[in-house]
Amino acid sequence: MSQTPQQLDPATVDLIDEANVTGLTPVVFIHGLWLLPSSWDRWVKLFEENGYVALSPGWPDDPATVTQAKAHPEVFANKTVGQVADHYAAVLWRLGVKPAAVGHSFGGLIAQILAGRGLSAATVAIDPAPFRGVLPLPISALTSASPVLGNPANRHRAVPLTYEQFRFAFANASSEDEGRRLYDTFAVPAPGAPLFEAAAANLNPWTDVKVDTKSADRGPLLIVSGEKDHTVPRALSEAAYKKQRRNEGVTEFVEIPGRGHSLTIDDGWREVAETALRFVQRFVR
Repeated sequence: MSQTPQQLDPATVDLIDEANVTGLTPVVFIHGLWLLPSSWDRWVKLFEENGYVALSPGWPDDPATVTQAKAHPEVFANKTVGQVADHYAAVLWRLGVKPAAVGHSFGGLIAQILAGRGLSAATVAIDPAPFRGVLPLPISALTSASPVLGNPANRHRAVPLTYEQFRFAFANASSEDEGRRLYDTFAVPAPGAPLFEAAAANLNPWTDVKVDTKSADRGPLLIVSGEKDHTVPRALSEAAYKKQRRNEGVTEFVEIPGRGHSLTIDDGWREVAETALRFVQRFVR
């Protein structure tokens, strides 16, 4: 991964410059696969109501809307963990005040990578995708990833989920009506590459899917797990926590009862957001 800032697109630069003008402490939200930055809109409002400037820049080339994403899925293809981590590193580097970082799923993995580089003042990783050294392979996680991993050609493609696949991977703890609404509102195609990278991380010593868990500059870290998550079951989140708690910084773990992988976007989002907010408020004023 590059250690120098990447070139950012003008829209992201404008977003950062607007945040810097406020003089407030920033919180950066990082989405995961099959979602867009708009999945954080309610979180952004909550954090700004509590005195932060909140921004949710997308992955490189993210479309502005779900409609655009479904019309042009090819823009997601071939996005790798290293590329995305460097992109967000450039965002955090450009901010005038060291930010907090909050990520979900692969966004939670990216947030931990950034924390290991010393770029975040506090970090919340929600149902984070596993990194090298996290060993459990729960059956439900493999089933959730199977729409991508089942075809090697998907490594270089953008892959959408059917409603049934989304229901299992994201909305298994939601009602049928809520699951359908979440799918229609938020679900977009996603690059296959990160899932292939994560699947091979423990076999590849040169992988970008790794976290510097011992960094003295990592800062406080909270890992949040949804009790009923199929995609990142507690075994994976807890294994990441056990790796991270070796760090001298504050490392905490919280399980949200009765919640699946959609816990950041479903009707119970506020409980999770307020859990993250309280943690950030303890360390980042």
